[in-house]
Amino acid sequence: MSLMKKTNAFLLLSVLVSFSATVSAAEIVRLATTTSTYHSGLLDFLLPEFKKDTGYDVQVLAAGTGKALKMGESGDVDLVMTHAPKAEASFVDHGFGVLPRGLMYNDFVLVGPKNDPAKIKASKDVTAALVKVASADAHFISRGDDSGTHKKELLLWKAAGVHPDFSAYKAVGQGMGPTLTMANELQGYALTDRGTWLAYQSKMDLDVLVQGDARLFNPYQVILINPSRYPDLNYQGAKVLSDWLVNPKAQAMIDTFKVNGQQLFVADAS
Repeated sequence: MSLMKKTNAFLLLSVLVSFSATVSAAEIVRLATTTSTYHSGLLDFLLPEFKKDTGYDVQVLAAGTGKALKMGESGDVDLVMTHAPKAEASFVDHGFGVLPRGLMYNDFVLVGPKNDPAKIKASKDVTAALVKVASADAHFISRGDDSGTHKKELLLWKAAGVHPDFSAYKAVGQGMGPTLTMANELQGYALTDRGTWLAYQSKMDLDVLVQGDARLFNPYQVILINPSRYPDLNYQGAKVLSDWLVNPKAQAMIDTFKVNGQQLFVADAS
């Protein structure tokens, strides 16, 4: 083969590789989401059906809500799925996110040891329960990771009029699974979303002690990253995923998803 033909063949191969990489990138949607949607198994349930319907692969980056929103702010993902309304509103107001959509909700529960040293079992007032935990200087394990769960916990301490600096309070900077594991080992209390709790409860020597308070409501949103700020992101693929998640088929799947026979999330698209 002549040098000219070799050169042309090399250039053609380079173009084909580049085109293939571009097509591949266009078929991948990067989603930053919370550990609760990941550890509960919900995304493993939904995303294969999404790929079947649309052809898109989804790369999931699971972190706390704070870290997920930071990924969106940096243009490292195409959309976010989170559960911290105030932080999400700020994210949109500052021009990082567009098209916020309510997706679903579950709730938080306060779990703790079966012997319940703080005597909070069956309380319907989560702030009164937290006051008792602090007064008893009982172990309380906090995620401490700027996640939606951590943000909710701090709001509840504030509503209780308690600064969580008692000696048995531990902020571990970890996801929900490791936080529950530590609470179990120390026989302490922890705030968790119900979905992750249901996924982990069979491994835990803990009980749900406080639930049902309206302040434990936990709504999720899906938000696209602003294409005006980051034009190179896969906005089209992100929009397809957002549209799919709020359509009747996906909403019905969310409602039917169960762990140990219990529904984890309630579809609530808006």
